[in-house]
Amino acid sequence: MGPLLVCLVICAIVIAATWVASLLTREYSWVDRIWSVVPVVYVWVFAVASGFDARLVLMAALVTAWGIRLTYNFARKGGYRAGGEDYRWAVLRERMSPTAYQLFNLFFISIYQNALILLFCLPAFTVFEAGGSPLGIWDLVLTAVFVAFLVGESVADQQQWVFHRWKAAERAAGRTPRPGFLTTGLFRVSRHPNFFFEQAQWWVFYGFAVAATAVWLHWTIAGAVLLTLLFIGSTVFTESISRVKYPDYDEYRARTSPIVPWFPRSRAAAREERTA
Repeated sequence: MGPLLVCLVICAIVIAATWVASLLTREYSWVDRIWSVVPVVYVWVFAVASGFDARLVLMAALVTAWGIRLTYNFARKGGYRAGGEDYRWAVLRERMSPTAYQLFNLFFISIYQNALILLFCLPAFTVFEAGGSPLGIWDLVLTAVFVAFLVGESVADQQQWVFHRWKAAERAAGRTPRPGFLTTGLFRVSRHPNFFFEQAQWWVFYGFAVAATAVWLHWTIAGAVLLTLLFIGSTVFTESISRVKYPDYDEYRARTSPIVPWFPRSRAAAREERTA
């Protein structure tokens, strides 16, 4: 059985398991709970099947580091505890009929998202198909950039963690935390820096397929493209909730880049644009 078929079988099992778990528990974050684990398995399947090709082992090691970091961050936020469902699913359930939501749960949450996880790991398949070739300068560059993005996401998540702990402490003391959302640190130059770094790592991961083949375009770029589209949709949905919760969120939106870090506008310029 080839490594791609092995990964497809694993993906089918995970789809069934996460869907059944959601029905049994009435929680819909089971794909979130395996998001940082299954990619590690997929990429190591290709690395082992290649006889531990140096490039694939490097890719697997980078994805393992990514998975450890993301698992830790998800765990400390309570994502693995009972009731640790993503708050956005509850909001979405209020906007959809029960039947429509269950169809969404099956086809989007369980099937599509699990298929997407496999897709963004498949540059490893391109590298596997290319056969072994010596590591080169581009592999070193890609590794350095991947690690830089990994550090960036770690910093963004830590800043968010500290902020939410402060918010919880303010509420416990009977005070209303202001501001209600994070606007400092990396969140001064991007409303969602963690989203940016997460996507960027998988674009870099695709870069290894280019390094292995000296060909820029492979079908396995589809995973990175679809992941970016998912994050765009997630950003729109998340911000629709924030705009309802926080009246001053629109001013923050007007002066701060949505995803890609960039110089913020002045408050005056942002206010001018909003009133124009």
